[in-house]
Amino acid sequence: MSAPTRTIHTPRAEDIERLPAAELAACFVIGDLFEPGEIRLALTDLDRFAVGGAVPEGELALPPCPEFGTRYFTERRELGILNIGAEGSVRVGGESFALAPLDCLYVGTGEEKVVFASGSSGQAVFYFLSCPAHAQFPTARATKAQAAAVELGDEAHASKRWIRKYIHPQGVRSCQLTMGYTELAPGSVWNTMPAHTHARRSEIYFYFGLEDGMVVHLLGRPDRTRHVIARNRQAVLSPPWSVHAGAGTRSYSFVWGMAGENQDFADMDAVNGADLR
Repeated sequence: MSAPTRTIHTPRAEDIERLPAAELAACFVIGDLFEPGEIRLALTDLDRFAVGGAVPEGELALPPCPEFGTRYFTERRELGILNIGAEGSVRVGGESFALAPLDCLYVGTGEEKVVFASGSSGQAVFYFLSCPAHAQFPTARATKAQAAAVELGDEAHASKRWIRKYIHPQGVRSCQLTMGYTELAPGSVWNTMPAHTHARRSEIYFYFGLEDGMVVHLLGRPDRTRHVIARNRQAVLSPPWSVHAGAGTRSYSFVWGMAGENQDFADMDAVNGADLR
């Protein structure tokens, strides 16, 4: 049995200026990823990223995806998983990896059996990203304490935040996926400001910890920006030509994941705030 799947096609940069708000959101915002007892999946045309959520009641095996044309999900793909719920585990092949809240697991290509499970303390909730992989790297866990942490921003600009990197060249190795999350300090609301683009890779944001709040997420060409409204546990697609930044109604966190030609986190094209339109 395959997971409930939908496919999202992103428009061209020159087309988004003409889209009404509802159509713009349909092209860039992914919601409804989490349903108890299910694995849900959205396929994109951004470096063939797949975005998913798993909420196991007992165990949930990651099924094959017919759209990949492979025998099993990770036959030619790699996978990054972050637990945003209570303690759980992921079994890969014959080995089980315990994942506390905000622990991450990388699953390399060629691992046929991937099974999600909740622990005894509550409901585990797994967010995951997948992209094609042409080289195999070992499955590896990284705890929140093991993530490489960088502090950016400041309180004066309401942008103080910590970037925690899990899957990256100096941490858990992968073929092309990079993944981590950013946590905003209490009272800070701006993410990824100053804004930037990176033409060599696509990115997906996944907002969580918003409760009943929202984020006004900027996208589009720097001189012709549009915006979408992102709510708790929703993902926003960011093509290589698009800026990606936002301001929330409260502090929050977001998972970032990138795939493309370059894994250098600092490889970006900065945009002067005075040039944003």
